[in-house]
Amino acid sequence: MKQQLSQTLQHRLSPQQIQLMKLLQVPTMLLEKRIKEELEENPALEEVPYEMDTDHEINSLEEDTMPERALNDYYDNYIEGDSQLSYNTTNHRAEGINFPVALERSFDEYLEDQVHLLHLEEEDKIIALQIIGSIDQDGYLRRDLTAIADDLLFSQNMFVEVAQVEAVLRKIQQFEPSGVGARDLRECLLIQINQKLESDKLSHFEHIQPLSLAQEMLEFHFDAFSKKHYVKLQEVLGVDEAQLKAAINEITHLNPKPASGFAFNNNTRQYIIPDFILTQRDGILQLNINDKNTPNVKVSRYYENLLMKHKKKHSKEEREAANFIKERIESAKWFIDAIQQRRQTLYKTMHAIMEYQEAYFKTGDEKKLRPMILKDIASKTNLDISTISRVVNSKFVETEFGIKHLKDFFSDSFQTDDGEEVSTIEIKQILKEVIEKEDKKRPLSDEKLTEILNQKGYPIARRTISKYREQLDIPVARMRKQL
Repeated sequence: MKQQLSQTLQHRLSPQQIQLMKLLQVPTMLLEKRIKEELEENPALEEVPYEMDTDHEINSLEEDTMPERALNDYYDNYIEGDSQLSYNTTNHRAEGINFPVALERSFDEYLEDQVHLLHLEEEDKIIALQIIGSIDQDGYLRRDLTAIADDLLFSQNMFVEVAQVEAVLRKIQQFEPSGVGARDLRECLLIQINQKLESDKLSHFEHIQPLSLAQEMLEFHFDAFSKKHYVKLQEVLGVDEAQLKAAINEITHLNPKPASGFAFNNNTRQYIIPDFILTQRDGILQLNINDKNTPNVKVSRYYENLLMKHKKKHSKEEREAANFIKERIESAKWFIDAIQQRRQTLYKTMHAIMEYQEAYFKTGDEKKLRPMILKDIASKTNLDISTISRVVNSKFVETEFGIKHLKDFFSDSFQTDDGEEVSTIEIKQILKEVIEKEDKKRPLSDEKLTEILNQKGYPIARRTISKYREQLDIPVARMRKQL
């Protein structure tokens, strides 16, 4: 044991700096909520009414899903990744496509209404409601029926057999939307095909043959169908190419996500509200921060006068009241200052990105995106790399070419055969274009894609091509094959 002196240098963030760091991460769509929370917590802060600036009309874009009907998209999105179904959330705003709006009535309520239309015993009604509560946002029941029976035992003190749960599930699977309550993609498609087949028997007789073929394919040859083994399917089903194509066409017009377009609760619908608006006038880029709906706040004049009043008093209670009011006023000032610094930092960062990627913002051509990393913008703005990271991670900019995530403008550089540095985004775009132009009956393998890009002056390894292809959500050649 001995005593010694030592010097250490530590950097501690002040409360104001911590508050600014937190606010930098908050996107525009949540900033209003954050300010309102502060208004409720701090009485020394008050909202200032102001006239709305009408220079820009801000459109919120609902990020929703849109069913793709092409066969390739079916394989890419639903069959290859059956365990985790997902839609591509590509921004179609520039193309003028309307996104489906979630209904005000929740999906659970919609199904519950249909339960009440059935003449079920009280026990079966309880089971039905338990099943509906277990259906996920895609419209699938991914919970095991044994687990549902256990839930009923613990929550309702009701013992039921698994067979009884399955019998009730079969009734729910006849509800609208068609395919609801399926336990996997195959069952979801089969439910819809069976219902269409039953309906078409009464009307469109010409559809019965392709529907029956589609039913047989899904029920007995789903593995071959999902792997696009068309020759094998023609042999086992005893049909020609045209008949097989007609059956597949019936399947691709089904809905792999029965619950799409419904809300599950009041917080289901998510909107992308751009943090920045970038326009172009006479070839000059103009940048604005989209904060027209953000509450304007100031320190309460009432509390400032109250502080002056209590400062003149000398009793202990008055001094304590004065200290409390002073703390609230200082906290309000810190918050207002943090909001202003946030705005300046956001503008400074986006302006630097705009200048760096000027060619892209003027044309919308992704091939003109320059290689850019966080350090480039940090150097240009004299801000810390961690600050730039906080700004770009959750922010969006509205351009003439759609709403873009700031993070998407950053990419590593790659050197071509000519010694020119290009963005990896450019390489991905070229790779995407090559795949789009390929013969879908004989799609290009990764080895062939590597060879083509090498010929174009991009010396990339096959494993890099595979990585970029996966990042673009493009399946392997076998899964891109079409009839």
